[in-house]
Amino acid sequence: MNSSLSLSTNQQTISYDLLEEHLSNKQFREADEETRRLLIQLAGEQAQTRKYVFFSEVKFIGASDLQAIDKLWSTHSNGKFGYSVQKKIWEKVERDFTKFFVKVGWMKKLETEVEQFGYRSFPTEFMWELNGETPEGHLPLTNALRGTQLLYSILTHPAFEVEEEQEEEVDVKTEDVREENLKSPNKPLIKRSLIEPDYSF
Repeated sequence: MNSSLSLSTNQQTISYDLLEEHLSNKQFREADEETRRLLIQLAGEQAQTRKYVFFSEVKFIGASDLQAIDKLWSTHSNGKFGYSVQKKIWEKVERDFTKFFVKVGWMKKLETEVEQFGYRSFPTEFMWELNGETPEGHLPLTNALRGTQLLYSILTHPAFEVEEEQEEEVDVKTEDVREENLKSPNKPLIKRSLIEPDYSF
């Protein structure tokens, strides 16, 4: 795949060579760090100065740039990683970030009598290898664990808009879930215990 150069909306020439190199070598932690660096570069001068991206700056990132990053992640993980994968999972859990975090393995079950979940410690408790135990959508991390606004802005970016037919299919499934919940009102839900992480991206 030739991904060497892309012209972003803020007229910078962006190279994806290093990201592709890390991903092709299955160096997923390094690829995650490079993805974060690319997002900062793509978001503009203010993001580059402060060294992180505000959620409000995501709209300045070109769709083709986000799609290029996503395609590299998807290609080199056999479709297991990437923002488009994360969006599908997020939509399946009706945009509930707690359920999403559990589903992609960003939170772990705690050893308590009541079912509770806490954030994994970065970087030691995250999974940097691609194998059968790695949850779908586990990477890239972005900086979602510092808050959900940035990830929300990425997942709702026009780069990852689904076709109308797919949206209708999701709506039908949502109705099925609602009907099932009405039939089983006492169905147990995930106990949400959001233990604050002690790190920041």
